[in-house]
Amino acid sequence: MPDQMRTDILVVGSGPAGGTAARYAAAKGAKVTIIERRPEVGVPVRCGELIPSNEEIMNMFPNVGDITPLFDIPKHLKQRDIKGIKLTDPKGKERLIDFSGYTTDRDRFDKYLVSEAEKEGAELITGCLFIKTDKGKAITSLGEIEYKVLIGADGPGSRVAKALGLPKNNEPYPAVTAQAKGDFEPYVKMFFGGIAPGAYSWIIPKKGQANVGVGFSPKFADGTLSGYFEKFREKHDLEIMTRLEGKYVPSEGMLSKLVSGNGMLVGDSAGQVISVNGGGLPLALIAGKVCGEVAGDNITDGRSLTDYQKDCERIFRRPLKTAANNKKLADTLAFGSDRRTEICMSLLGARRMGNLIRCKRIFP
Repeated sequence: MPDQMRTDILVVGSGPAGGTAARYAAAKGAKVTIIERRPEVGVPVRCGELIPSNEEIMNMFPNVGDITPLFDIPKHLKQRDIKGIKLTDPKGKERLIDFSGYTTDRDRFDKYLVSEAEKEGAELITGCLFIKTDKGKAITSLGEIEYKVLIGADGPGSRVAKALGLPKNNEPYPAVTAQAKGDFEPYVKMFFGGIAPGAYSWIIPKKGQANVGVGFSPKFADGTLSGYFEKFREKHDLEIMTRLEGKYVPSEGMLSKLVSGNGMLVGDSAGQVISVNGGGLPLALIAGKVCGEVAGDNITDGRSLTDYQKDCERIFRRPLKTAANNKKLADTLAFGSDRRTEICMSLLGARRMGNLIRCKRIFP
């Protein structure tokens, strides 16, 4: 990369939100550049790797419209079909929720999305760290990049958000994930409590392995994630194949403001994550498409970037606010102790917990 370059749209981050935004912006005819601080797209994997079915997504976000083309994913990227979710309380009692979807390999999935962007003409630069902005220029570890539109797809601790003066994600949940070897049944398993108050854990099946991990609320648990993970591993006799990778999960819903001047936030950096289960992959694709199309139209015909905020409000605001409120309720009533978690799960039952997972009200 030269010390100074120019582009129409600069996308910071090559995850699903960034890759999708770049693809749809480039398809509009704009010159698009993606910068990624890591040397390789999609590595390391810090995600549960679960993608709900189109029916589940449209149930959660009824204003999303036709998502069929967006989620027309090649078969080789689909690891395992999911038949349901089993929610387990601290005493080991399971409650089965009907739920359809599939798992993927996030490293290959992210690479695929970026390759689709490159097919549309986007350029990828790896090993390039975004530092700050200065009068329409991004200052990076590899030099300056002059841009017309800046898209921050750089995660919950977004540097782009700080540079644009946009809100940050408050109180994100820490979590760790790894891959476990073995044959697992075709159900997502989620465990609440059991290893620490306020902790949750998961086993998400793939082919010959599973994505496993632990997260917790710092309000209720004061141990280390690695310690909780080891306790979880021993409890379920898991054979871990990969290094433990850490991440932060936005927990308070979509940010109040997503656009500032000629900059936008998308994906985790925008808080576009389901608070009650940490799911953000389908939201990243949906918001990435909206963001990319608005950015591309801004370059080609002057469309206002505020249209992106309007569309996100229409699609995401109510469901994500409901999910955030449900999470706060769970924090207040269920996460102080294993006993409270057990009682609350018993009172809610499978139907209401299904509503909770799907961003719906759990009480009338």
